[in-house]
Amino acid sequence: MVPVPTPQRAEPRPQYGWVALGLVGVGWLLVQLPPAQGLLLGLGVGLGFTLFHARFGFSSAFRQLLSVGQGRALQAHMLLLAVTATLFAFLFALGKGLGGQPLAGYQAPIGLGLLLGAFLFGVGMQLAGGCASGTLYATGSGSLVGAVALAAFMAGSVLGAWNLEFWTAGPGSLGSLPPISLAERLGLWGALALTLVWVGALALLAEWVIRKRQPPPLREPEGARGWARILRGSWPLWVAALVLAVLNAAVLYVSGRPWGVTAGLTLWGSQAVEALGLAEPVFWAYWNGRSPLELGFLGHPTSLTNLGILLGALLSAAAAGVFGRNPRLGWKTLLAAVLGGLLMGYGARLAYGCNIGAYIGGVASFSLHGWVWLGMALLGTGVGLWLRPWFGLSNPKPTDSVC
Repeated sequence: MVPVPTPQRAEPRPQYGWVALGLVGVGWLLVQLPPAQGLLLGLGVGLGFTLFHARFGFSSAFRQLLSVGQGRALQAHMLLLAVTATLFAFLFALGKGLGGQPLAGYQAPIGLGLLLGAFLFGVGMQLAGGCASGTLYATGSGSLVGAVALAAFMAGSVLGAWNLEFWTAGPGSLGSLPPISLAERLGLWGALALTLVWVGALALLAEWVIRKRQPPPLREPEGARGWARILRGSWPLWVAALVLAVLNAAVLYVSGRPWGVTAGLTLWGSQAVEALGLAEPVFWAYWNGRSPLELGFLGHPTSLTNLGILLGALLSAAAAGVFGRNPRLGWKTLLAAVLGGLLMGYGARLAYGCNIGAYIGGVASFSLHGWVWLGMALLGTGVGLWLRPWFGLSNPKPTDSVC
């Protein structure tokens, strides 16, 4: 019998209309913005393009690790941390960014707000199916669940900004430790060396877990191959980790602060409640007497990079021909997205950031709070995995063909 070849699914064609719309949007904004702000927007486009191409996630990495012992995505996190911390160290040694502006990393106190906030964030990202950066690039790619989670994230961050004073200067701040900078205690290069040791140890621990539990392998999403893979295919996680590290360092050099997400979402949400007359954020301690509306929609570096991520993900998804492809969604899935987004937004505000600002930015800035955030988010992930089936959401299983 002559063997019959297995038919292969046709590769999706690029959605040229959406690509054109995304390019027009990027071009129009670049014309409106000053050069430095336009550069930040462009870096955000690169971040969104990279995140979507590799489906580079944090919620999925934690879920895979705790469910079946698949630690490859966590190892990609460690590569991202190692390269970012190294680049940050050289920039901090340089001392000045674009235009001679001073550079500052993310440092935060360690207290109840950080512990509870990171824990809630870990629970929330498992219910919502994505983290802070994940909801952004999912929304940009046309995901309905991502858009619902993003809106809820903004609402939760507004609630966090509204009562932040309770956690920073009220009863919730009791017992908090001041920011602990490894660079101040060990020197810049000593802090980098210790960070690389810790990152390497976690990567080796993940490798031990993989070999012990033998999880199902990760499989890259289907897409273009060859040279077309650069624009339309799926990128390996390690490639995305390297690109994201370089882009994060570029954000630090251009804006004076590392890449973040939550501050921009808090700005957008606060502007919405102020414009609708629902509250007066100017009186909240978080805004320190300033009106969010006075800053403008693009009045914050994180707002610019967030908008860039949305546009970059749109371009990436449309080039791959998968923009706006949504499965049928039940009310439980949408409810989980709402609850998860609220928990992430509120938790991120308490914990001085999300998976990008607190975890990646904190660790790469040699602040101990970044490592504490990671531990508490993993604990929250465990609770989130227990809750997911209640909303009809599945967890990886050892019998799955892919993780």
